[in-house]
Amino acid sequence: MNITMYTKDNCPNCDTAKQILKHANLAYADVDIMVGERMANFLKEFPDARQMPQIFINDQRVGGVEGLKVALRQLGVLV
Repeated sequence: MNITMYTKDNCPNCDTAKQILKHANLAYADVDIMVGERMANFLKEFPDARQMPQIFINDQRVGGVEGLKVALRQLGVLV
């Protein structure tokens, strides 16, 4: 499973998502959205993204913490 999470510093939801993935023993790529033009580029592609983190599983955007929980349940990782 390929997981990419776009995060920023001082983000409680980002910390929660990281803990969920750690608890599930899932590796992920953590991309700091505040570096360079990442935020602007991200918002061009996903203008409805209003909060961090933004999480992708196998290149499919699942959204934030709640989307992560739903996706992991559907994949049988969380119960």
